[in-house]
Amino acid sequence: MTDFYMRPLDMKNGAVDLTHGAGGRATAQLIHDVFGRHFTNAWLDEGHDGALLPPMTRPVAVSCDGHVVRPLFFPGGDIGRLSVAGTVNDVAMCGARPLYLTASFILEEGFPLKDLDAVVASMAKTCEEAGVAIVTGDTKVVERGHGDGVYIAISGIGEKISEGTISGRAARPGDAVLISGTMGDHGTAILSFREGMSFGTTVESDCAPLNEMVEAVLSAAPHVHVLRDPTRGGLAATLNEIASQSNVGILLEESTVPVRPEVRSACEFLGLDPLYVANEGKMIVIVPEDEADAALAAMRASPYGENAARIGRVTDDSDVPVGMVEMVTLMGGRRTVDWLAGEQLPRIC
Repeated sequence: MTDFYMRPLDMKNGAVDLTHGAGGRATAQLIHDVFGRHFTNAWLDEGHDGALLPPMTRPVAVSCDGHVVRPLFFPGGDIGRLSVAGTVNDVAMCGARPLYLTASFILEEGFPLKDLDAVVASMAKTCEEAGVAIVTGDTKVVERGHGDGVYIAISGIGEKISEGTISGRAARPGDAVLISGTMGDHGTAILSFREGMSFGTTVESDCAPLNEMVEAVLSAAPHVHVLRDPTRGGLAATLNEIASQSNVGILLEESTVPVRPEVRSACEFLGLDPLYVANEGKMIVIVPEDEADAALAAMRASPYGENAARIGRVTDDSDVPVGMVEMVTLMGGRRTVDWLAGEQLPRIC
């Protein structure tokens, strides 16, 4: 029993109700018994509606992300791990070290307390892995039928560690294009689990924080031009975005793009292209050719980069039209890898 509410929370059979969002004793109890039990640090424990953070000496990187995945729990992760890892990665892709997160929860009336506790515990574990702290947050409760369990919005704050400019506008002809691992794991895991499909083995999401890998790459290859995580729209959409922003072409080699056999089989069965399927624990590195091997070695030394590969190069207009992505196929021909048209997989991140 807490000091806030006379009746203890029933963590086994209880559920979120509208009083938990009303700002009274029930709200205080939920925050104390669930969020406060898993999230604790000097800033959050002050109990303010915000956080006063230490000064930074280098440029500040900020990102925000909303997470609405269905189902909430899936092989390899859950919405809690996804929300923290996704935001950590977005800050890291700026060439920054993630430090602080904010977390806003939209809870649906009737959402089981045991599931909320599991989500919050997963977030805390992922924060510990990534070396970040949730320093402030907010909780709202919406009526039954209006929230799909839980939505989580996260903002991330970090400090720039790269010396040069890392940007989607910075790719240059001659740069090498690297990827940190296999494509399509997250989207395939979500779809197969959601639809109850089995492809001979369990496909697991690659959901993971990549900030330590980013730091290792920047240490080994200090002139990295572009870092991106290929989430919604997958590798294809992300490279098209970079080609457009940098006003360059990109040429891929199909034989070098890593795809797990079970993911390839699932995509063939479902009529999907792994290049367009979402990832939540992979990153693209575009780097000058003379630093490509060092960057690749740094990626492969990470537990999340053992399947890292060089998959292509940045070109000028004489090879691939500016703003376009092409691929040398297994048969030796070429095909355009265009933007995704429509929506392959709804509600995956």
